Amino acid sequence: MDLFTGLASKVKGQNKRVVFPEGEDERVLGAASRLKKDGLVEPVLLGNTAKINEVSAQNKFDLTGIEIIDPATYDDKQAMIDSLVERRKGKTTPEQAAQMIGDVSYFGTMLVYMNKVDAMVSGAVHATGDTVRPALQIIKTKPGNSRISGAFIMEKGDERYVFADCAINIELGAQEMAEVALQSAETAQLFDIDPKVALLSFSTKGSAKADVVTKVAEATEIAQGLAPNLPIDGELQFDAAFVPSVGERKAPGSKVAGHANVFVFPDLQSGNIGYKIAQRFGGFEAIGPILQGLNAPISDLSRGASEEDIYKVALITAAQALD
Repeated sequence: MDLFTGLASKVKGQNKRVVFPEGEDERVLGAASRLKKDGLVEPVLLGNTAKINEVSAQNKFDLTGIEIIDPATYDDKQAMIDSLVERRKGKTTPEQAAQMIGDVSYFGTMLVYMNKVDAMVSGAVHATGDTVRPALQIIKTKPGNSRISGAFIMEKGDERYVFADCAINIELGAQEMAEVALQSAETAQLFDIDPKVALLSFSTKGSAKADVVTKVAEATEIAQGLAPNLPIDGELQFDAAFVPSVGERKAPGSKVAGHANVFVFPDLQSGNIGYKIAQRFGGFEAIGPILQGLNAPISDLSRGASEEDIYKVALITAAQALD
């Protein structure tokens, strides 16, 4: 069963409400129409109702049964302002809160926070910061997490792996890298991957000495202490993590070496390079980034996203919203 067939079977009929702040965009409208027709999510579109209907008519999209919210005429705006002021705990005045929710990214995030919807998908029009900033200010990180991270599902045929962090954190300390390892294991489980987590380095088990190597070794110890029943190992070079014969030679006795399917990179530079090499040289489909570590599912799209990309990311985000 491929990734999205499996996800569709999980979310179909669960009626998870996913808000799309960029509801006037034709790619978003096309994806929302298909998601509703396929019974996978209950889309909620933000934007000017007349404009949404105009774009929909031009493209012959069926929006029957899809809720449209115009932030300019929203009935519960004052309750949203009050809730935002309370959430910000003195950092935001009512006047500032009113201005903030004039931004559809903040408006959509508040719908998630107030449990009006289950999840949010944005970024087809807005930059990553416009999606992530409200999420961090309002939704915040899960208990035990100091930051969020971005993972990619790398898929080709029957092969499926998790790469992280490839999207958010430029640098990670040992504690943060351990957090990303545990976040990524949760993501793997969501996609029916039995996680075996490798924390990557240019060194395997002390074969090289450097501060960046020590960081990965320390992160491994922290992660193992936080999740003693989860197969986690490091520091491992990629070949030691992935190739059974190399893993046996370089890290004998490891439950992960040679069999890893979740790869945690020591910094954004190596993670970003790594997933793109796998994508371009290896022919893997890179699905993501999937935001990890938030209290509620919020996904960031690429501004170059196609209708199909938005459809798939919404499916992933709805799956994250399952209890």
